[in-house]
Formats: sequence, C-alpha cells, structure tokens
Amino acid sequence: MARRYLLWFAQEHLDFRHAEMHSIFSMLNIPLKFIENPSINLPYWIVELPSEICAKQIASRSVLLKNCLELWSRAKSEAKLHENLKSSVKNKSGKWIVTNSNNEISESHICPSELLDAVSDPNKTFKVDVETFCKHFTMKQKVEKIENFSYLPLEGAVNLNKPDVTLSYIEFYGVDPNNVPQHPCDLFFGKWIADGQRDLIKFHTLKKREFIGNTSMDAQLSIIMANQAQVAPGDVVLDPFVGSGSLLVSAAHFGGYIWGTDIDFMMLHARTRPTRVGQKVRNKEESIRGNMKQYGIRSQYLDVLVSDFSRPLWRQDLKFDALITDPPYGVREPTEKIGIEKDNYSLSEQHLDNHIPSKVEYGLPHIYSDLLNFAAQHLSIGRRLVCWYPLVRDEYLEEQLPSHPCMQLVGNSEQVLSKMTSRRLLTYQKISDDIPNMPHDPHGAAHNFRDKYFAVGEISRREKKERRAEEIAKTAFYLKAKREECKKE
Repeated sequence: MARRYLLWFAQEHLDFRHAEMHSIFSMLNIPLKFIENPSINLPYWIVELPSEICAKQIASRSVLLKNCLELWSRAKSEAKLHENLKSSVKNKSGKWIVTNSNNEISESHICPSELLDAVSDPNKTFKVDVETFCKHFTMKQKVEKIENFSYLPLEGAVNLNKPDVTLSYIEFYGVDPNNVPQHPCDLFFGKWIADGQRDLIKFHTLKKREFIGNTSMDAQLSIIMANQAQVAPGDVVLDPFVGSGSLLVSAAHFGGYIWGTDIDFMMLHARTRPTRVGQKVRNKEESIRGNMKQYGIRSQYLDVLVSDFSRPLWRQDLKFDALITDPPYGVREPTEKIGIEKDNYSLSEQHLDNHIPSKVEYGLPHIYSDLLNFAAQHLSIGRRLVCWYPLVRDEYLEEQLPSHPCMQLVGNSEQVLSKMTSRRLLTYQKISDDIPNMPHDPHGAAHNFRDKYFAVGEISRREKKERRAEEIAKTAFYLKAKREECKKE
C-alpha cells in the first residue's frame, strides 16, 4: 500500500531541485505522485511512494534532500496536529482528509494501526526529534514539545544515540527570516526514514582534495550533475573537458567507470601552477588518479588522455553511458583547439619529433555543436549528456540554447554568477539513432560570451566609479553647505 512521505530539502540551489529529483525518480523507475503541487520556495514536498524501500533509494542518491519522513500527521496548528494523532491512537485508524476546493491538504492525519503497531514494540528503542524552520527554540522548549506527545503508545526505552525508531516533529515558520510569524504556518509529524547525501558535500570538499585547479567544480554541483546524468554502477562515463577531474570523482562515487580527455597537457599531468594560496609547487601525489585513490575509488578509474575534442578520437561504434562536462568559457580557461592561422603551412621532418602543435580559438558555438554531435553519436538511447552553458542573463532565450534532433532537453537549471551573467546546467537525453551531423551556428547566443563577460564587467566597474564620484560630490556639497551655515551663525 502506498504511503505519504515528506521530502525535506536544503534551502539552496532551488532551481536544481526538480531536475535532480526527477532524474533520480526516473533512474530508479519510481513513480512520482505529488499530494499537493510543490512550490520552489518551500523546502518540502509531500509525495506518495510505493514503499519505504523507494524512499531509502531516493535518499541514497540526492544531495539536495536533507531527510525523508513517513508522514503521520500534518496540520496548521499544534492543537489540531495533536487532535489528529490522539484520534488515530484511540481509533487505531486514520486517513487523509482533503478540505479545500483546490484538492490540497490543509489539515489532515494519517496513522493507520500498522504504523502505530510498528513503533509500539517494547523491544524497540525510540526518540523524538524537534526541528524548526526559520525560528530558534531552546532545548528546554523543545523538551516541552516532546513531552506533549506522551500519549503515543511508545512502550520501548528511550535511546538518544542509536534508536530503532526516530519520530520527527517539524514546525515550519515560512521562508522569510525577517518576517517570522508568531505561530507556525505548518506542522508535520512522522517517522524518520532516511537522510539524504548531504555528508558527501563535506566528504568531497575541494578544501581537502589532493589535486584541484582554477576551475574545479564544487563538490555539491558535481554530485548533482552525476545524478542528472543518472550514473549507475557499471556505467562508462566520459568528461571530454576533464581539467582536474572533479566531475569524475562524483561519477565514480556512484559506481561509474570514468574516462577523461583534455587538450591541456600541463593540467592533466599536474604541472600547472598550484591553485591553493601559499603552495609554491605541486606535490608528486597530485593527479586525477591520486584523487581517485584519496576517495577509495581507484578501481573506477580507467584513464585520461591528452586530446583535442574537435578532432575525432574514439571509434564511431563506441558507446558511453553518460557524458558530464564543463566546457571552458574563455574566461578563466582558454577555449582552444589545434590549428594554425597561416595558409599553406608545412613542417619539415627534422622538426616533427619535438613539434608542439599551435592552437587557435575554439569558439563556444563550435564546442557545443561538437559536443551535441558527439553525444548523438556515442550515447546509447535513453542516456544523457549533462553540461554547463554560460550566458548573459538579459539575453537569455530558451529557444537559443544548443539543440540537436537526436537530443531532447530534459533539464535546465540556472546558477547565477553575477548580476549580469549566469550559467545553466543543461541535461539532454538521447531519443534517436537517426544521426544527422549538425553544423555549428555562427550566430549562436554564446558566440562572444567572453567579450560580453568582460564588457559587462567594464560597465559594472564604470558604474561603480561613477556612483562613487557622485557620492563624493554629494558629500562635498553637503560639507560646503554646512560650512556656509556655520559662517552665517
């Protein structure tokens, strides 16, 4: 029998929540049924799931999910919540009550007899947690709230460290810390099922990672990308712009076997200038392979290769299970490919052995055209490409995002970088094997992102300078007026 569950999220990266969760539900083949339509501003979803096992599977993947509760009671006031629970205890039954015209739950209870029986075993220890959102309570106040649940048929001993059953009571006071109401907006009570993967953020933090670069991806965003790519144990994953390999760490954590390529020989061999402040030279242990060893996932590492992505490297019939990448934008890392601007250039045989190929600009429209063509060629049907796409916010139009007839855009989330710029995490799913080679669009919106990025930076600096000059002039005028007043007195 399906149960109602409360999914409680961290209140960050709000625009990524739906994309990550829908990817996880789809990957695990779990039907997603909302009990009420979720709001992007609220930190919770109320959903119906087939079983507790499904809830644990979801929590084992999501990094944006804080925890999951089997929801027993939900009400708009503390008195009503206790009334619902007491009624369930007395009658050993319960059901959801829909009370408004929009088919949304306002005050309800659910606590069938089997749920109560499961926690009333005298051989099972328990504890009750109290959490508040957007309001702080002292420990004494929390204990008083816990004692209000003394009517529950909990016959086992209390164990605060490792209980067999954890019951959670949550008071929600809205999302505006500057306008906290006197009474909670919503109250929830239920049995804790599982925590999300928030601990991975600290475990994979770049602060403690052996090898990082200037553009190493934040640990949390890397895990989100692996989830949206639906990386599963045994999958073969490629990052064609691998850099320091941050995205491969998350893919390997979920059981993927990882490949990487990059045109930057110095980065792949950890010979670039150290990124950390105060570090003068890189250690011998620094490498992508070293990172895998650090996290105990060395067996998932296949290799990384120095390669120009604009030139075909892999056999045409080779298939990958996922592509995850963050192409260079031309801001902190150059966008380059092998080439020369001279006409009819030739190289003598005596210079071939020690020749280092020259490079030319690899424009963003070319990069994303090659990336989508590559995904259409080398992904299996139903598998995904997840990549970042930079843009100027005022110029954003969804219809101008990179596209390909074989690739369907199924995820589009924005990370704001500044007032003027942002980047979008795009998730494409392969839907067809009928593969036309799509030429790049010379008028693509991202063609001159680097120029626009620095242009808006110059505008911003000029505006700040003009604003500062205006403030100085106003201050000088005020002081002059004050001096004139003093002279008259």
